[in-house]
Amino acid sequence: MSQRHLPRPLKGEPARPGHGPGSGIAARVSAGVTGRAIAVAAVRAAAPGGLRFTERQLYYETCRVLSPGTALLSRVPGTPAPAPRLPTFTRTLDARGRETVPGLLPPPVAPPAPYLPGTGEPSEPDLYDYGLPRLLLCQDRSIAGMLLANHVHLEAACPILTAADALPLDPRLLAALERAGGATVHVLHDASPSGVALPARVRAGLGPVPGVRVVSLGLVPRHAASLRLPSGRGPAPGPAALAARPAALRPREADWLAGGRFAQVAAVPPARLVRTVLRLTRGPRPPRDSLWSGLRGLRGTGFMTWPAA
Repeated sequence: MSQRHLPRPLKGEPARPGHGPGSGIAARVSAGVTGRAIAVAAVRAAAPGGLRFTERQLYYETCRVLSPGTALLSRVPGTPAPAPRLPTFTRTLDARGRETVPGLLPPPVAPPAPYLPGTGEPSEPDLYDYGLPRLLLCQDRSIAGMLLANHVHLEAACPILTAADALPLDPRLLAALERAGGATVHVLHDASPSGVALPARVRAGLGPVPGVRVVSLGLVPRHAASLRLPSGRGPAPGPAALAARPAALRPREADWLAGGRFAQVAAVPPARLVRTVLRLTRGPRPPRDSLWSGLRGLRGTGFMTWPAA
């Protein structure tokens, strides 16, 4: 067939043999469906109460909108990847305009508070003057920014930093942790070879600081499986990365990581992530007072106590 018998290309698209207008129509339909899914996903990601969220969190929420059945199935090797693919989502979001998505946070460009941008100095001069009972270090800078944007650091009374920006910890910060007595450094990381090794790296960077413990908030592979999180596959980790894995990992989890598999914290729905971080950093809540417990408390204080007889 000669070139003059080929279908005419779409306007603004170069002519390509074997590519008719149907492919362009399919692309526009796909972009339209993805665009509508992004709008629905943005509403879901912000619920409840108008949460702020990152672009990667919006991507995973869009995948859940387009493939609702994947939340009911375990992610096992050989199953298809979430739809849409990340490049397709990014192109659709660019065409739509990020500023048109309510609640979407801009990409992080500087270390989040409490550090002043570009200085590494605390935004509050008296930050290190008191004891610091808890600290949260995030592997992902955008997740740290999302938690700060949703005021998790205020509700949990816990500074939130990015590990790459905060390590090694400032000596004044270490002194504040030691001053609190029994302080905890929480580490929030992906289920990946570098992520599961981060708590040990933080612990080694602290050095001999008495009374300070390092606790992993996850993710680990079994968390990703129980939450039905989508997983990706990258290059297989080298021997050094495999040697840095925590000893508490189960053999099946170690094999999962050795195959280059990973799951990101961003895949956790934003509302669930905020609730989990608050619950784990604040610890168990005290029991709620009732009328009878309040009366018993008054009786034992000596203030207007009931007569013994």
